[in-house]
This record gives sequence, structure tokens and C-alpha cells, in this order.
Amino acid sequence: MKKILVFAAFVLGFSFMGIAQNKTIALEQTKGEFTQKQIVVDEGTYVFEVSNNGVGHDVGFVLVEKGKDVSNPDNHIQTAYVTKAVATGAVQTSNPTTLAKGEYVYFCPLNPTSTDNTLIVK
Repeated sequence: MKKILVFAAFVLGFSFMGIAQNKTIALEQTKGEFTQKQIVVDEGTYVFEVSNNGVGHDVGFVLVEKGKDVSNPDNHIQTAYVTKAVATGAVQTSNPTTLAKGEYVYFCPLNPTSTDNTLIVK
């Protein structure tokens, strides 16, 4: 029984380590725009945290590699979608999303915001 408890604690510890390695990128939307126009981060796994500050209706989040057609859902990085539409005054998060070096654009088709917002991964 003691060995089982030690093994369970070991596995649980590694699970928490994996969760702790995810970093958060916080983004705020106001009417028609993101307040952050450009973000620079290191390669890694991130969770996007999107807040709706007075837009007046639900908003979302779309991330696409720069240069790809943003209107084609096949190009969207779907793990970066918020898991639920973000109501006014609320905050929602995405699933963990691994970002490789490169440039990405982000936008909200529900707000709608510009597709000129840039995420640079170095």
C-alpha cells in the first residue's frame, strides 16, 4: 500500500509540473479592438486568457500563423480558441497551445477586431 501511495504522489507531482509549465498570455478586448497590439514571447506552451471589457456582447479569439488566410478556419490554431465565448465583464481561457518560433496574428471575428495584431514568438 505504501508503494502505491508513493507512486501516486510521484505521478501527481509530474502532472502538476506539466500544468505549471503553461504560461498565460492575457489579452483584453474593448469595443472593436484588443488593447494589446503586439506581444513578444519565448517559444513554449501558453494558455490565452481573454477578457471582455465593455464590448456589449460575446467575444472570442482566433490565432493564425502570419501569412496564412485568416478567413479559412483550417488555418486557425484551434487550441487557442477560448473554450467558451467571453461575455461582457468576463474572462475565458483557451486550451494549452504550443507556440513555435515565428509570427502569428490574432483577432476576434465577433467584435470585430483588426487582423493586424501580432504575436511574435522568439
